[in-house]
Amino acid sequence: MTETAISSHDNPIFKRLKKLAESARARREARMTLLDGEHLLAAYLDAGGQPHTLVRAASFDAVSFEALAARCLQAKRIVLPDALFAALSPVATPTGMLVEAAWLAPPAIDVTPLVIVLEDIQDPGNIGSMLRTGAAAGVTLAVLSKGCHDPWSPKALRGGQGAQFVLPLISGVDIVEWLAGFEGESLALALAEDNSLYARKLAGSLALIVGNEGAGLSQAVCEAASATIRIPMPGRIESLNAAAALAVAVFEAARQRAV
Repeated sequence: MTETAISSHDNPIFKRLKKLAESARARREARMTLLDGEHLLAAYLDAGGQPHTLVRAASFDAVSFEALAARCLQAKRIVLPDALFAALSPVATPTGMLVEAAWLAPPAIDVTPLVIVLEDIQDPGNIGSMLRTGAAAGVTLAVLSKGCHDPWSPKALRGGQGAQFVLPLISGVDIVEWLAGFEGESLALALAEDNSLYARKLAGSLALIVGNEGAGLSQAVCEAASATIRIPMPGRIESLNAAAALAVAVFEAARQRAV
């Protein structure tokens, strides 16, 4: 397929891609996003996706680009001057390659539920990291509250490193309502409780709930959970960040399930 050169901010293709880079609403309405770099494209293809458009900066190696494009037989190919590409890129250090791609909807995982529930996580890197951790630990579903950052934003995708392509997720959820319908134990990770994570049996149907980076979990979500638990910290730091706390908890659950 031939490559199309675009040199103007007013080009309709450029405008469409710019909206996907900057607007959660545009991504949600189109159910499309931008993937930054070769690694995410490879992960997307490995998960069964086929991109809509491949975009490279003029300075990006054309031979490497063609090798990647060979796996994307239906994708349009666009080349932009470096300055225009930089204006489009959603990250501070562009890789020189972007991919316009539809959201993937991974099939439900048919094992005992291990769910991560995220309330109002604001940082896109944290969202991506948490989804990546969940995917690595064998989580079956990620549930994101209405106040969470868009998991399909380019920065969240970069943080997830392909997790969004393989981990089923639902976003925009009322967490209290969701917990009321969950047929399993739901554990809220918080600081003030004496109930240790390591004293719990975590092998059954389980939802692990983590809250906002600064404010933590809301009182309503804590009250809706089956129990509130803490991660014992014998050191001289009083708390973990949200992503680290989730990693500790979800891999303890994975350890118990593997026994």
